Amino acid sequence: MQIEPIKQKYALLIRDVCKQLQAIHIDQLERKWITISILVIGLFVGIIVIDAFFHGVNPPSKVETIDSASLHLNEEFAEDNLGVQVDDKGNIIIRMVAGRYSFFPKHIAIPAETKLTFRWVSMDVLHGVHIPMTNMSTMIVPGYVAEITTTFPKPGEYPVLCNEYCGLGHNHMWSNISVIAKEDWNAPAKSPVKGGSNNE
Repeated sequence: MQIEPIKQKYALLIRDVCKQLQAIHIDQLERKWITISILVIGLFVGIIVIDAFFHGVNPPSKVETIDSASLHLNEEFAEDNLGVQVDDKGNIIIRMVAGRYSFFPKHIAIPAETKLTFRWVSMDVLHGVHIPMTNMSTMIVPGYVAEITTTFPKPGEYPVLCNEYCGLGHNHMWSNISVIAKEDWNAPAKSPVKGGSNNE
């Protein structure tokens, strides 16, 4: 295949377009606004690039898959293993399932000022989880495990809301978290279940 004729063809096309653009009369005010628009777009692209490379704002790299259709058969997310559990190392892990139109379990109690790992899965469609007055907000995509590590600085009642439209009952989809003072919280029994990437 000959590349030179193709290069010449595109060079002529670009020159022709440039000549046509130069022939168009653009008012000075329009030229200013076009320049401002291009600069604003460049600024936004620059911010995204800086965040990606220097601040580590990237999509999650630890992608853990799960079969949403058979969650009830999955050892980690079986009904008996949902809720708050403490693993062998003393880490507190909260496993929850999102489904139209509720979060399961409906209520959990956790300690304040403690590192907590939430593991979320969806049994049907795309859901979102948002806990007001905290920095916790994520999407729960069917077929994937969403994992967030966080702490709750003070005791209180925190609602768990779905922030992705999931159907007609979306506005009734909620759960509740009771955050208890660290010294008053009683740890549940140790969990025999371990999370992992081979949960299918």
